[in-house]
Amino acid sequence: MINSLIIIHQSLFIMTPSLQLDRIFAYFPDLTDQQKQQLAELAPLYREWNEKINVISRRDIDNIYIHHVLHSLAIAKIISFQPGTKVLDIGTGGGFPGIPLAILFPDTQFRLVDSIGKKIKVVQSVAEAMGLTNVLAVHQRAEKVKGSFDFVVTRAVARLQLLWAWCHKKILPESKHSLPNGILCLKGGDLTEELKESNLPHQLYSLSEFFKEDFFETKQVVYVEG
Repeated sequence: MINSLIIIHQSLFIMTPSLQLDRIFAYFPDLTDQQKQQLAELAPLYREWNEKINVISRRDIDNIYIHHVLHSLAIAKIISFQPGTKVLDIGTGGGFPGIPLAILFPDTQFRLVDSIGKKIKVVQSVAEAMGLTNVLAVHQRAEKVKGSFDFVVTRAVARLQLLWAWCHKKILPESKHSLPNGILCLKGGDLTEELKESNLPHQLYSLSEFFKEDFFETKQVVYVEG
């Protein structure tokens, strides 16, 4: 009986996917109807795929919109990608941050790469199901990627020093944004040692400045100019 009460009590604090989606709409009030519909389709698509391939922790699938989609969209609080921009998402996993950003910026070209083929299969299927023609998903290691990009985005993939080694030569020198071309990394926790190790000039953006949920208290975007 006591355990049942604890479960019921805890459930009161679980935000439903619908309420999570409403939070995203509030943080991004200029979304089109099509973008809202595409975002709404993400949860059922990922839930279906997660039954086959575990691309999101099964404990976390109920928090997909806050912990994964909104977290990915934090990059859009730092920069608004211009039409024609080329963005490389390294270690995309199930498609984060690339898929949510591709929804938000339909005129930006996104290449999502991951070394695990089954995860790229999920990304390809999700992008196709939503009609995201600006997404190219590739089964490939980061260091093997060919081509040049305006920005590289990542989410909790590797330490900054290694990311820089993988991709700094892939960044185009001429920028069309107020923020020069470079790397935008979604990271969490104490980054003191990692930033010191990299010895790279950087800017930190605390996500708690943009989002009020407790999840973002220790989350940051690290920007390094290319």
